[in-house]
Amino acid sequence: MDFKEFGFDKVMILPPMKGTCPECAAKHEPDWPHNRDSLYYQIRFYQKNGRMPTWGDAMAHCSEDMKRVCREVLTKHGVKTEELEPGQ
Repeated sequence: MDFKEFGFDKVMILPPMKGTCPECAAKHEPDWPHNRDSLYYQIRFYQKNGRMPTWGDAMAHCSEDMKRVCREVLTKHGVKTEELEPGQ
């Protein structure tokens, strides 16, 4: 069987369902971070930025209080702090 390889820049993906976040296709409050693990978010982010998103990217639009809470929760789950800054 022949396989054709292509990059994320060629992937076509359906838009998010109505009622979900237009950035990550997850259902969350507007001031909450995007779902960094959402395949939709990863592909769209990669297409726009040429790299995979970090948790820092996912919460870049959040308030400082929300970022602090997210950092605490993510750190408790073993996420390294350097992964919490945008672009890292």
